[in-house]
Amino acid sequence: MSLYRAQIIGAAVLVILAIIGIFLVVLPAKEVTMPADNMYGIVLDAGSSHTSMFIYKWPADKQNGTGVVTQHSECDAKGGGISSYAGKPGDAAKSLEECMNHALKEIPKSRQHQTPLCLGATAGMRLLKEINQTESDKVLKEVRDKLSSYPFQFKEAKILSGQEEGAYGWVTVNYLLEKFIKYDFVGHWLNPGRNTIGALDLGGASTQITFETSQNLENPDNQMNLTLYGQAYTLYTHSFLCYGQDQFLKRLLAHLIQTQGVLNQVINPCYPPKFNISINLGKDVFDSFCTKEYKPANLDAQRNVTVVGSGNYHQCVNNITEIFTFSNCNYSMCSFDGVFQPRVTGSFMAFSAFYHTQKYIKDITNIALTSPSHAVEAAKLICNMTITELLHKANLTEKNMKYMKNLCSMSNFVQVLLTKGYHFDNTSFPHVSFEQNAAGASVGWALGYMLKVSNEMPAESLSVMKALPSGPWKGIIVIFIAFVLFVLGYCLIIYRNRND
Repeated sequence: MSLYRAQIIGAAVLVILAIIGIFLVVLPAKEVTMPADNMYGIVLDAGSSHTSMFIYKWPADKQNGTGVVTQHSECDAKGGGISSYAGKPGDAAKSLEECMNHALKEIPKSRQHQTPLCLGATAGMRLLKEINQTESDKVLKEVRDKLSSYPFQFKEAKILSGQEEGAYGWVTVNYLLEKFIKYDFVGHWLNPGRNTIGALDLGGASTQITFETSQNLENPDNQMNLTLYGQAYTLYTHSFLCYGQDQFLKRLLAHLIQTQGVLNQVINPCYPPKFNISINLGKDVFDSFCTKEYKPANLDAQRNVTVVGSGNYHQCVNNITEIFTFSNCNYSMCSFDGVFQPRVTGSFMAFSAFYHTQKYIKDITNIALTSPSHAVEAAKLICNMTITELLHKANLTEKNMKYMKNLCSMSNFVQVLLTKGYHFDNTSFPHVSFEQNAAGASVGWALGYMLKVSNEMPAESLSVMKALPSGPWKGIIVIFIAFVLFVLGYCLIIYRNRND
């Protein structure tokens, strides 16, 4: 090989090494923005019949002040709601242990001390507070002490107002349906500019209606203002205590007993034909705050009576309608019990017990609840079926009898509540959808509450990745620049020698 060729090859190698060096040094030296770690949050939904725990996560850098939240994990606590442990010291706290241990496993240890932990108690605890505030306070203190013992950032354990429960349910629905914000195909979060939809929630002890409106809200107690993702929303919301599924069914029994008298046998037109069951007048009916107005004088709370079903649709719907009060409205318009409500507009999502009732109705009658007439038609069919027919058509066993015996009652209750109560008519009823989940997450108030909590958490700045501090990097870059200049000078000398 000639000397000239050797010099050319050597120069080429030096140039290649210089280029590689520049890529290895200059590019890492450039600040590379990386997404910050996820933040986590825990919400315990302490309902009237049970407690559910939801773990959420969101990027530490937030969108317009609110975290973009997704559901990470879920846990259902065994036993009843925390209100059922009144008078049983230690049991309410113990009922939460299994789910809290689940949270310890799910959330990274490095994030646990920054993870907000909240418990919201709903209508079950609202009722307990009405009956016995001392016991209610004891249960809440016990729960607070228990949750404070975990390595999370315990924020609060409180009884949510009905308005808060309704509003947070509305937030959940619209967030999951991407009414506030959505992720586009190039990886940016956008405000889609969509109309929001209303939320209809039916729990065990209360029911809520919430929707965005521009109409004049004549009662300020029904107005709630929220700001999410930089946008302000004005909501109408109301919660009806004692109109949840469990408490309404107790009120129906109390109404029938008050009407017929305290007899050994009570006829329930909403139970399946010839179905009968023995109930305790105290525990099963009149021990509730919601039934005190129906309670007969000198009632023997230890007495048992037999309730016999007649499966009569017209008598059932009439008795259910009598529990509502559709008069005495002091506003331009009302829903029921004298509560102001503007005209319902737009689409609505009905969830919780609304969904389960609708699902049983559709499975048994093959009728979808898409209009008032369909709701009436389905209720008539269900009320005429025996308990055996109901179980067979729903493909259920006798252990599910407690749900099927009340299906005629619930079919008529949902029909009356939506049409006569909230005034959904032939035009607006078809815009109500019945859902259990949306976008892979449970629909309820907990996610909406966590969005509020994430709005209060400080955002972390984007983390910046560098392989070395800036001082050493500057020295290395100077060395490589000198090296590149040397290579260029070497090549120039070779070129001149060649021409000489």
